[in-house]
Amino acid sequence: MGSGVAVRAQTRVTGVKVLPEPIGRPALARSDLDRAAHLRADPGLVPRLLSDPTTRVVSLAGDRAECGLGADGRAGLVLRAPVPEDSGRLTLFLGFDPAEGHPAGERAAYLAVVEEPGQDDARGWATLRRVGTMLGDRDAGLFTTAVALANWHATHTHCPRCGSATIPATSGWTRLCESGGSQHFPRTDPAVICSVIDDQDRILLAQGRGWPPGRMSILAGFVEPGEALEAAVVREIEEESGLVVGEVTYLGDQPWPFPASLMLGFTARVVGGELRLQEDEIESARWFTREEFAAAIDSGELLPSSSLSIAYRIIEHWYGRPFPTTDIPVR
Repeated sequence: MGSGVAVRAQTRVTGVKVLPEPIGRPALARSDLDRAAHLRADPGLVPRLLSDPTTRVVSLAGDRAECGLGADGRAGLVLRAPVPEDSGRLTLFLGFDPAEGHPAGERAAYLAVVEEPGQDDARGWATLRRVGTMLGDRDAGLFTTAVALANWHATHTHCPRCGSATIPATSGWTRLCESGGSQHFPRTDPAVICSVIDDQDRILLAQGRGWPPGRMSILAGFVEPGEALEAAVVREIEEESGLVVGEVTYLGDQPWPFPASLMLGFTARVVGGELRLQEDEIESARWFTREEFAAAIDSGELLPSSSLSIAYRIIEHWYGRPFPTTDIPVR
């Protein structure tokens, strides 16, 4: 080509397969709320709900929400009625109870209210990472959505076009530029996460730079602009491990609001290349048979992915059954 630049051969993108029975809903993908998006543009919606004592409020302070134990001993959000102070706080409309089984006039409405960090420690504040797997479907959906929206508001206080301040609008689902009036929407960053399987049916687990000793997971990376999901899987795996994969199969997805990702889960088979780690991101990597995987967990040599993460579900899909985890979230 005359340029002197080495051009690496790329695996041809052929399309993603979808399993007839994927991995189900990971912990943070659970929600049974009616988001009622068609009501968000009503400027009177949030004030009306704040004046209604039957409205249920999720209190947020930083990355924590108020949680407690229910009568059944299960963890859940502590949902309160609105208070006068809420009118001066960032308030996010989350939705209503599902229509099924609830007459329209009897469905509870849910708001998230962002309070100042450093609230009274006597209240049982907890992070989503800590309690996400212990919550029921409704509370998991409420907490995940509230954290994702609050993170976005906290980091998008000024207009990316002109630098002017922005203000919350559309019941907390957009921000408006106070100078030019431009409308800005919540950001979600798609990321692919994939189990890499070789011809001996072994799985590749890797330790990221800065992770605790023994902590290993599957490979992941963000989707780039203009890139299809399968292409992102092939590129990320080759960049991080030197391996070329094919037979890319979609398994499931999960929101991951730390701060704003959507994790798209896949499995793929090695078709070429050789293990060559991206040293600035990967500390080490190792192939595991199922027997080696179980033995490494039992000995404490391996700390596998938290059950909160979609990585746990993807590894479980390969392993064939649940496995013990220390539940220190990484992916």
